Amino acid sequence: MRKGQNGGFSKKDLVNALVIGFALFATFFGAGNLIFPPQLGLLSGKKWLLCFVAYLLADAGLAVGAVLSAVKKGGGLENQMSRLGRIAARVLCIALMLIVGPLVIVPRTGATTYEMSIKPLFPGLSPWIFSVLFFGVVALLTIKPAAVVDIIGKFLTPVLLVTLLVLCVKGIVSPLGTPAESVMGGMEIRNGLISGYQTMDALVSLSLAVIVVKSVKDKGYHERKKQAGMISVACLVAFIGLLLVYAGLNYLGATVSGQGLEGLSGTELMVEITRRLLAQAGTILLGVIVLLACLTTAIGTTSAAADYFSGVLKNKVPYSTLVLIICGCGVLLSNLGTTQIIALAEPVLSLLYPVFLTQVFLNFFTDKIRNKWVFRGAAIGALLFAAADLLYSSFGVAGLSFVDAVPLASLGLGWVLPAAAGGIIGAFIKTER
Repeated sequence: MRKGQNGGFSKKDLVNALVIGFALFATFFGAGNLIFPPQLGLLSGKKWLLCFVAYLLADAGLAVGAVLSAVKKGGGLENQMSRLGRIAARVLCIALMLIVGPLVIVPRTGATTYEMSIKPLFPGLSPWIFSVLFFGVVALLTIKPAAVVDIIGKFLTPVLLVTLLVLCVKGIVSPLGTPAESVMGGMEIRNGLISGYQTMDALVSLSLAVIVVKSVKDKGYHERKKQAGMISVACLVAFIGLLLVYAGLNYLGATVSGQGLEGLSGTELMVEITRRLLAQAGTILLGVIVLLACLTTAIGTTSAAADYFSGVLKNKVPYSTLVLIICGCGVLLSNLGTTQIIALAEPVLSLLYPVFLTQVFLNFFTDKIRNKWVFRGAAIGALLFAAADLLYSSFGVAGLSFVDAVPLASLGLGWVLPAAAGGIIGAFIKTER
């Protein structure tokens, strides 16, 4: 690495870090990330900046933290969960990769693209035909694992960024109005945190870490310290990109606050903003943005899932075959529609997310926490609360109303104190050295 060998960054190092950072940005930035910020801006009005900062930290902050935590543990998905025990780690990781891959996130990219990008422009096109075309492209661009990061980072992300910047700059130069008073009643930070947390981008980050580490190795960085340095810079690039885009989208929403648009859904609001800014060209531009956002996410998550399951199956089923299987599932399940896919996945996600976040946090202190029961106790505490919350909020099970009274429950973080308590209890359980 020339300069890199002495602790600095050469020009080549910087280019590589930018490519990886762009790939991370594009994979994190799905269609959902396009919808939440304008909605927050619309409702927070003059206080949009508070919502934006809270959302940024809960979304991009957790996502980048998850990648850095994974790198600290060597990048492998099961390595990140290793303190839970081999069987528990395997079960949790298989569940996660089924969600990230064939069952939820990959199919949702196809469904969202059709509903937001294709249907408004080509209402006569069959969703089945589109899904075959969309996932055919995903398969072609994912079939070679070594090229995935470069395809996203070098080619797709620059186009995505340019289209997003066109929209945001137009809205800043020619604002649609002046931000009105907030209608959140002082809950701007709370609502921003909840929205950012509920994107669950940290789950995607955990699965992507393996692909990122492999990409860094393929570029000639074999020492752990150099890999960590490259990935840290890439994460900074992704974070800055998300910061700029989220700020722009949040402000766009704020400029139409007080104009009677509060009853629109997130998708409808985004369509209305782009239409007002750029007329018919706005509909086309939004279609391109959604297509690219979903395509980059689909490529990254398909590659991550195929790579993981190939390892679990000890390469008895090749990576390329698994890519085709995942894309086939995408074709079938995407035709359920975005709403149905999210409804089916929500219970499982609400159980898994807190468990994984406990391990992400504790992995930063893995060198100082020797007792594996701290990790296990935290996971058990988070899982028990998440299960109780799910049974009460989704199924109305009597006797569990206490979950609403737990501190931080209003932020969707009621599991934090039970996880902390579980970790403290675990610290007193003796373990073999």
